Amino acid sequence: MSSKNAFLTFEGSDKAIPLNIVSGSDGPDTLDITSLYKEAGVFTYDPGFLSTASCNSSITYIDGDKGILRYRGYPIEQLAEQSSFLEVAHLLMYGELPKKTELNDFSNIITRHTMINESLLRFFEGFHYDAHPMAMVIGVVGSLSAFYHDSTDIKNPRHREISAHRLISKMPTIAAAAYKHNRGEPVIYPRNDLSYAGNLLHMMMATPCEDYVIDPLAEKALDLLFILHADHEQNASTSTMRLAGSSGSNPFACVAAGASSLWGPAHGGANEAVLNMLKEIGHASNVEKYIAKAKDKDDPFRLMGFGHRVYKNYDPRAKIIREVCYEVLNKLADANNPLFELAMNLEEQAVSDDYFVEKNLYPNVDYYSGIIYRALGIPESMFTVMFAIARTAGWVSHWMEMLDDPRHRIGRPRQLYQGAAIRDYVPLEQRA
Repeated sequence: MSSKNAFLTFEGSDKAIPLNIVSGSDGPDTLDITSLYKEAGVFTYDPGFLSTASCNSSITYIDGDKGILRYRGYPIEQLAEQSSFLEVAHLLMYGELPKKTELNDFSNIITRHTMINESLLRFFEGFHYDAHPMAMVIGVVGSLSAFYHDSTDIKNPRHREISAHRLISKMPTIAAAAYKHNRGEPVIYPRNDLSYAGNLLHMMMATPCEDYVIDPLAEKALDLLFILHADHEQNASTSTMRLAGSSGSNPFACVAAGASSLWGPAHGGANEAVLNMLKEIGHASNVEKYIAKAKDKDDPFRLMGFGHRVYKNYDPRAKIIREVCYEVLNKLADANNPLFELAMNLEEQAVSDDYFVEKNLYPNVDYYSGIIYRALGIPESMFTVMFAIARTAGWVSHWMEMLDDPRHRIGRPRQLYQGAAIRDYVPLEQRA
């Protein structure tokens, strides 16, 4: 990391405020304004943090203009083609691709900690039968701190590592239990002989009545989706998790906070919104009409799953998952299903429309992931839960990185106050 100087001046003043311009290993330079209020008595104003670097991180790099996504320097395209989710989780946590023995040890730890305390399963009985799975997951994940007191000393690096392992291990088990409760079916326990993605499919789809055979393509598609969703820099949920963690909260509470942010339809709920949009459109014959509605500034309808807050080019994750999406549809779903036919028709028309091309509104990863989940038999209410399982690897990696940074401090954003000026209290009987 290198730095150079910049100077801030104000009209009518000869004073120049020195500010450091910090250069990272990649991406735009960053103006260090930590001393701005002290030196100049002013705040910066940046709603949505569009131009603000909230932290120093070495985990994920994104160039939205060029459509680049890298985990620890490795292009997402290479990881998606050659890696596995657990290998990627290890990479995010520890900074390097593991050696064979390291990956075996890590996979063994994650696999053998998938069981959750039996008392936790009784928590689900307290939720209404039709409770949203994310509501259950957030509640149960937050409660893990009541069961694992032995690893909640955030100042202890080993405790932090154990907690991270537990969260990655137990999230699929908690998610599957929420799914089973929602369906009124008995919980299926994890199996140590299955892969991470295969285990989740088994816990969700198996029943005590008959054997469940995991389809290799379904397992491959789910593992790939987990890789693509594992981390995405300082998004809303990761920033929420970091802010919660900055106060010294335990890791389970921090991940529950991140999951709460993820639940929003503008973030992790986007793939669920895609399916709802397709249902609203109804049939391929209506696509042209709805594309016109999307282009009408006075019409509230928007194409969900197109465009991205960061990527001003094609979402690199969408390019990767598109091919697998078609594989899944051809093998595991009815190719003549009207919903899938509609989705492909909408994609074809939108990407050839000058309006969407000029605005770089290409299908993003949420567009295809929702279609894949639906083809795998996973209901829309579970889409954000699947996202949360994958993103847990990124959340715990950022949490560990933050606590390892000697410069980290409790988050305390400031504001531009535009409320009432000072005024005196008026007794009730004197108010007009």
